[in-house]
Amino acid sequence: MSADLEFTGERFVPGTAGEIAHEHWHRYAFSRRFVAGRRVLDIACGEGYGSALLAQAAAHVTGIDIDVQTLAHARSAYADRANVHFAEGSAASLPLDDASVDAIVSFETIEHLDAADQPRMLAEFARVLVPDGILVLSSPNRPQYSELRGYVNPFHRHELDRDELAQLLAPHFPAQRWYCQRRYLGSALWAEDANDEYEAFCGTATSADAALAPEAMYFMVVAARTDTPLSEPCPGLSLFTEQGDGAFERIDREAREVLRLDGLLRTRDDELRAQSRLSYELEVKVIQRESMIAERTRVETDLRGQIAAANAERERLVREIEAQERIINYRASVRWWLALPWIRARRLWNRIRAA
Repeated sequence: MSADLEFTGERFVPGTAGEIAHEHWHRYAFSRRFVAGRRVLDIACGEGYGSALLAQAAAHVTGIDIDVQTLAHARSAYADRANVHFAEGSAASLPLDDASVDAIVSFETIEHLDAADQPRMLAEFARVLVPDGILVLSSPNRPQYSELRGYVNPFHRHELDRDELAQLLAPHFPAQRWYCQRRYLGSALWAEDANDEYEAFCGTATSADAALAPEAMYFMVVAARTDTPLSEPCPGLSLFTEQGDGAFERIDREAREVLRLDGLLRTRDDELRAQSRLSYELEVKVIQRESMIAERTRVETDLRGQIAAANAERERLVREIEAQERIINYRASVRWWLALPWIRARRLWNRIRAA
């Protein structure tokens, strides 16, 4: 990551790896053929790496950006580039004199302006360019960049499709040469004795046909007031790859990370299955225990009922025994024997009366 600047998604900074780096670096590398030996204006220069790349071919490069902190970083980071100068300014109101530059590069800038400001920006470009000056501009292709992917870039104010961008350019830059840019994955094979011939295939293990160009994710337009500045031949195909094996190392590193995460997921799945089995076994044991508790409760209830009935029967028997004991004790007393003749006489008399 570039020393004191953080990548927020609005301005690319060196150190941000992957697709976005390849896209930005390629644009500047491709554009150096159009700015060789010229006074160049780099609009929305950001961190300044692009201005420094252009300065390798240009006579002088002025990088303009609206952000003061970013410009302070650019001045510090590229202080050793004698033919690079950085200045604060808006793309729709450039702090430059009329016809003061020979070429302008403006990459991924126009979509950051409101629709009303975009014609003003292009008018400013025309004002500061010399009559035979050249403009190299890139812009995301809205149907592919946003609509097809359902993606919303929070920093973009007004994105364009190809026709809309062409119509915006036409009043000041009617001569236009269009290029399409998109990350393209495949294999490269080249001759040691380089030539201008090229071919492209699209296929599988069983077929190979001529490859059709993919839909543009971004458009690059090389434009001017007349066709004369665009008369120099340009390649029909431009490739860019990262120096060293950084891209492949990232892919390998990401692949290893995917395998590591996949292994963790499998381990986690095994653990979850084991936990599920334990959970099921515990649930069965809980159900069995609850059933045993319910059965014990029923037995205890039955036993309590039987004990209560037995206690009631015992109390009844105790009362009968006590009554019998009272009768026996009474009949065994002197009083009983003295009263017995009178009892028998009364019973006999009652029978005689009844007869």
